[in-house]
Amino acid sequence: MDCIRLLPDSVANQIAAGEVIQRPASCLKELVENSLDAGATRIEILLRDAGRTLLQVIDNGKGMSDTDARMAFERHATSKIQSAKDLFTLRTMGFRGEALPSIAAVAQVELVSRPEDEEVGTKIEIDGSQVISQESCDCAKGTSISVKNLFFNVPARRKFLKSDATELRNILNEFYHIALVYPQVQFTLAHNDEILHSLSVGTIKQRIEAIFGSSARNPYTSQLVEVSSETELVSIHGFIGKPEHSTKNAQQYFFVNGRYMRHPYFHKAVMTAYSGMLVGEESPSYFLYFDVAPDSIDVNVHPTKTEIKFADEQLIFQILLSVVRESLGKFNITPSIDFNREGEIEMPLASSSSPQVPPVVVDRNYNPFRPNNTKVPTHWDTLYTPSSAIRNTSSVAQDIPDAYLPSLLPEGWRPYQYQQKYILCPSPLGLMVVHQHRAHINILYNQYKSLLAHPSRSSQQLLFPETLDVTQDEKIILQSVLDSLRDLGFDMDELNPTAYSISGVPSLLGQTNPVKALQDIIFSIRESGATVEQGFIHPIALSLAQDTAIPIGQVLTEEQMRDLVERLLGLTSYRLTPDGKTVLTIIDIDL
Repeated sequence: MDCIRLLPDSVANQIAAGEVIQRPASCLKELVENSLDAGATRIEILLRDAGRTLLQVIDNGKGMSDTDARMAFERHATSKIQSAKDLFTLRTMGFRGEALPSIAAVAQVELVSRPEDEEVGTKIEIDGSQVISQESCDCAKGTSISVKNLFFNVPARRKFLKSDATELRNILNEFYHIALVYPQVQFTLAHNDEILHSLSVGTIKQRIEAIFGSSARNPYTSQLVEVSSETELVSIHGFIGKPEHSTKNAQQYFFVNGRYMRHPYFHKAVMTAYSGMLVGEESPSYFLYFDVAPDSIDVNVHPTKTEIKFADEQLIFQILLSVVRESLGKFNITPSIDFNREGEIEMPLASSSSPQVPPVVVDRNYNPFRPNNTKVPTHWDTLYTPSSAIRNTSSVAQDIPDAYLPSLLPEGWRPYQYQQKYILCPSPLGLMVVHQHRAHINILYNQYKSLLAHPSRSSQQLLFPETLDVTQDEKIILQSVLDSLRDLGFDMDELNPTAYSISGVPSLLGQTNPVKALQDIIFSIRESGATVEQGFIHPIALSLAQDTAIPIGQVLTEEQMRDLVERLLGLTSYRLTPDGKTVLTIIDIDL
């Protein structure tokens, strides 16, 4: 009995759809790329229920004849390539011929299209790969594709779609990947009859401003520096952010030959150029466009075409590093060096009025190898690396059994602060070293979690309201947690579609900047990937705790140190912060 047989087209298309169409955002990407390849200068996107009920793309491109319209839904039918060698000279967005049949396999699709030289157009209706009808119709030049009830016939796939807020954020990300490359194309994006973006034709800088520059008080593009370089290997142009405007919510985009790409290696080049200019975990924004010979890259390494191989990655890395450094220096952002004074020795002028101090006498009998010499530890930072990195250090007791808790602190103990960063405490087990900032994070994290779980709406009013400016994707995140934030004590109202007024903050927030706190919450939720179903308590509580904890460098009184350590040891989990950083270490004093 034969075991191997050909799959039916409907099944093969569903398998292909699993690779190409993962969610409404990937469906949008494929349809808009087809519109661009058709030469459209105006593209309208209509969404309902984050694309799961309806995703419609309307363009004014060249349209399709009745034969082409029907052929477009056949697997591997494409006008972009004719032979394998064409894969290495691609200038179009789509080329595999998998998108439309993949979409039609998992949705109900209606296509209406008319070329400019035809008097009537064609209308095709497809239901799960089955052609329901094809007929002539009266329509405008161009193409309109409506995708309804995505994954209606694949319940398992539909079940794994996230909330509307999450799916809409993914759609916006894909939309930005395309809109930032084609400023010469007019885009409109509407969701549930609300226009989210209406982008007119302009320059790249104007397009960046239209998408991200919501604040008239501080235009986004005023925070950017132009980058431009032409070499035989690669042309690089675009914009990078000024270091002082770096944030956790930085917008970072690479494009090559008009296509968005992810490239950690090139990201490292940009971050290396900013070395010494950034604070903490903040990052600069960048919008960088690469133009290379099509045969020097391979875009056919992943179904989404966002992972791209370069033939000369190391050389481009060096060029990119040099270009970013040059732009930062050209606009007087990097520290300047006075070469006329370089190498000079600072010699103080003698003053007859100042007393002459004799030189310090050196103890020539000093022996650093004597047993009774006291050695001061200088490796405090290594004690606070992730636990896996110091587990083999014999001087560190990593895991302290709960049975020892009552005896961790002796009676009448006194704390000492070291480098305004660590609290040193005597302990029967050795020298206890507590990281003051992380200890306070743990304490505040538990307080914020309790407040979110049992809201009291305790708020302190601001003397002057603050304004929080947001992009559309940030607004989606904020709206999804707005009730939780109000329960916590944030008194917020929407000023306009891209700004909120903050008139009150949680009492625990103290003097912390509420705008920065909310920006960090948005970043934390985005990075954690938390959904409404999973709850936002953890990322909100952690972000607020990190913002309001005692900073490194703050001098503490003995009473404050005692209180901090005792409250820390009273927690169920005190050894690590919620994001896995070491809080407390004990050094064996019998070394």
